[in-house]
Amino acid sequence: MRVLFFSIIILMVSQTASAAAKIEHWQTPQGSRVYYVRTEGLPMVDVQVLFDAGSARDGEKFGLSALTAGLLDTGADGWDADTIADRFESVGANFGAGSSIDNASVSLRTLTDKPLFDKALATMQVILAKPRFAAADFEREKNRTLAGLKQEEESPGDLAKIAFYQALYGNHPYAHPDSGTLKTVAALTRDDVQQFYQQYYVAANAVIVIVGDLSKAQAEQTAESLVKNLPIGTKPPALPDVALPTKGTEQHIEFPSTQTHVLVGLPGTYRKDPDYFSLYVGNHILGGGGLVSKLFDEVREKRGLAYSASSAFVPLLRPGPFLVSLQTRNDQTPEALKVLHKTLADFIAQGPSETELKAAKQNITGGFAMRFDNNKKLSTYVGMIGFYELPLDYLDTFQANIDKVTIASITDALKRRVPLPLLQTVTVGKRAK
Repeated sequence: MRVLFFSIIILMVSQTASAAAKIEHWQTPQGSRVYYVRTEGLPMVDVQVLFDAGSARDGEKFGLSALTAGLLDTGADGWDADTIADRFESVGANFGAGSSIDNASVSLRTLTDKPLFDKALATMQVILAKPRFAAADFEREKNRTLAGLKQEEESPGDLAKIAFYQALYGNHPYAHPDSGTLKTVAALTRDDVQQFYQQYYVAANAVIVIVGDLSKAQAEQTAESLVKNLPIGTKPPALPDVALPTKGTEQHIEFPSTQTHVLVGLPGTYRKDPDYFSLYVGNHILGGGGLVSKLFDEVREKRGLAYSASSAFVPLLRPGPFLVSLQTRNDQTPEALKVLHKTLADFIAQGPSETELKAAKQNITGGFAMRFDNNKKLSTYVGMIGFYELPLDYLDTFQANIDKVTIASITDALKRRVPLPLLQTVTVGKRAK
């Protein structure tokens, strides 16, 4: 009955999170940073543990972070994958693990009823502290990864993304694909995974996020129990700075497709960037606002050169990519690129109109509260705030920071951060005769 009750609850509309979510922060005795928000109304909690252990920490063993995270729930202590799955299912809990460029994480969503919560939390604790990385599980996950990488070779979109990151980042840890390459993954060993886990999955490198119907005392106990069996360890050194390319380049990869994938961009912004909000609002007008953006209007609506065209700033610990992307018919690629470059250059030079700026601000702030209107969404934001060490009042001050953006601040930021002569262009498709 308890499992059925949980299944019904997760279908209910969660209690709307207050725009002024009170984030409390402390450290465990083991040195892990904790970020906690008490929400009431539903007897459930979302727990995350994030480690600075993303693909940027792969070294030369590309794909190691992703493989390590993917193996965490395949076996722990005396349990195999089926036993772990049964333990979570028996209490109606959801568990997940994964990695990105900057971090690796495990997450748990469970009811707060004590017997259910205790079993779910104990299972998560064992997964974190005693993963088995069994040889058979390692080989299976490695082969699955290799199969996925072989499929990427048949995807022009994936090939374009890989070449684009390489063009932007060169020898920087951000340059390689999260999942690695066929060559690097094929060379990975079980010892590599164990060593990566031992180095990075340590208490001093952990950020714990707890959002839900738990008291602060319960949250403190939860946080300490999650990392008490991890070695304290040390934080990894800071990632190297990202340097802009020294010159603009154009790279074409021939591929037998009817559409050409186009990516244009540069290293862009980072999470603590003083220009972040000006770049964010500016990009919303340029190509991040969907059907009402300038790129969509110029490329799709006026000329019919692509089904869609968009742009994005992807903030990371270090400057993540600024990218403009579209897909177009092979024979229209030169014209589409010409329109893309002109639209970008005109926008950087002139900025938006007052009408466009006002509409963008209303669109961004008007829907902002819906982005964290339940525990799961809120925990994602709190995880971002905690991992990147953003101000605890980030959600409270978001609208004020958007309101401060002006036409002048947008054009100034774009001129400094997107030097047009240095743009990197990657196209993948069949070159038209």
